[in-house]
Amino acid sequence: MPTLSEDLAFRGLIHQMTDSELPKRLDQPGLTVYAGFDPSADSLHVGNLLQLCTLRRFQEAGHRPISLAGGGTGMIGDPGGKEDERQLLDLETIEGHLESIRPQLGQFLDLENDRALLLNNVDWLSRISVLEFLRDVGKHFTVNQVVAKESVKTRFERPDQGISYTEFSYMLLQAYDFLRLHVDHSCDLQIGGSDQWGNITMGVELIRKVCGNESWGLTTPLIVKADGTKYGKTETGTVWLDPARTSPFAMYQFFVNTPDEQVGQLLRFLTFLGHGEIEALDADTTEHPERRAAQKALARSVVALVHGDAEVTKCEEASGALFGEEIAALSEDMLLAVTGDAPTTAVPRAELLDGLTLVEVLERTGLAKSRAEARRTIDQGGAYVNNVRQDDAARTLVPADLLHDRYLVLRKGKRDVHILRAT
Repeated sequence: MPTLSEDLAFRGLIHQMTDSELPKRLDQPGLTVYAGFDPSADSLHVGNLLQLCTLRRFQEAGHRPISLAGGGTGMIGDPGGKEDERQLLDLETIEGHLESIRPQLGQFLDLENDRALLLNNVDWLSRISVLEFLRDVGKHFTVNQVVAKESVKTRFERPDQGISYTEFSYMLLQAYDFLRLHVDHSCDLQIGGSDQWGNITMGVELIRKVCGNESWGLTTPLIVKADGTKYGKTETGTVWLDPARTSPFAMYQFFVNTPDEQVGQLLRFLTFLGHGEIEALDADTTEHPERRAAQKALARSVVALVHGDAEVTKCEEASGALFGEEIAALSEDMLLAVTGDAPTTAVPRAELLDGLTLVEVLERTGLAKSRAEARRTIDQGGAYVNNVRQDDAARTLVPADLLHDRYLVLRKGKRDVHILRAT
């Protein structure tokens, strides 16, 4: 059984540390460790999963994790990783977001008997006065120190954007969070993504100056997509943990479509599969990439972690139905989830009552460039209606063909799917 430091190293989760001796301390149970989460939306997203999983790894190794919701800092906005000033949210909006994400923060940890804590920094940030903050926190840092931090420096290098004093102060607020958690809950370690390094080191410094105590910081790599952009709520293609915003099936398909060159890293970051199992999946990806075994294991693991095993079963059944005749048996919600990325063409129901020819529909939806090409597609066995192959070029489509009395799933070949929706 690997130690925590060995497991983190295998998974590539140690990016930066404030002390080279920290791995030894990680292998001694009893640390209290925290990670902060930004309530700027009413759901967490897959980019947050890395820290949620890391906190759980710490708990399983005998440490006490704290999930800290940034109800106070969320009103300011972290400049880290952002080129522009964040939009300020009012307290009512943030409180609504916190109400939504609190269950998500808690579901990854065992909260019994204070084995883990869910806290909100508004509880102390709202009580400290400006004068107290400037005297007790601000006096310990120079402007030079703050400007030297990467998250601030990059904004200074863009005179067209700059940085407001509001966001300039964020780093000290997060440092104060670490100090409060250290004093009130004996927290000695903060973890976060690599874009949090400057904030974390400021907290370590503040604890040393105020309390004379040692504390530590550890950052993990950022999860980035194949195009190099972060998995975050302000980037395109956000995958949310809330099933009302991203269905379990959409999340499943997202991870099934992970590129080969990225799947090994995500298996390490976002699953609790053993080292040997992950290495076997690495080998399978190299030797038999067409099986997509690693991607399927990743999708199963993440959906089970976020939504439960029952949803995994539904996702796998729906995924199998995507290209099979079983598609006709799917519920309307699942049918829409399965075909959510497919283009849609609306047609008046009256046209179906008169009978639309399959040839005409293939051309109208763009699955064929012309009626002649549509006929060739049918003759060559490449046209499907509700995943049933069609071999009659004279075939007409009528209301009886509609799934849930509203949809027709058209497909050309293996991958080109189009939805016809009766209006």
